[in-house]
Amino acid sequence: MNHKARFVVAAAFSLLLIAAVSAIPLVSHVTSGFPQVAAQTMSASGMISAVDKESFTITMPPMQKGGGVSVSQQDTPKSMTFVVDKNTTIEGKLQVGANADVTYRDNNGNHIAIGVRVTPPRP
Repeated sequence: MNHKARFVVAAAFSLLLIAAVSAIPLVSHVTSGFPQVAAQTMSASGMISAVDKESFTITMPPMQKGGGVSVSQQDTPKSMTFVVDKNTTIEGKLQVGANADVTYRDNNGNHIAIGVRVTPPRP
């Protein structure tokens, strides 16, 4: 076979191989029959009401139900407890009375703190 014929056969074979490989469906790994979903991060802010070795709790101010609503029509304050682990980044010192801005993820009902920015209480 001459040089031109070999080149044509090699090019045709390469195109055939590329077409065959691109026709193979991509496989994604599945756990327990459900595709894995990336953990969504959320945030909360409030005053620290309790501090423990592995967790802390913030109390968020009540939300008003519309503009100009009287105090008696406000929601009650809401508390959230966050788990602190070795991956949690804390700016400032966790102490009762300080304000905290928390970025967290939910893990089966537990709020895992990813990052915490603490503002010291005002004297």
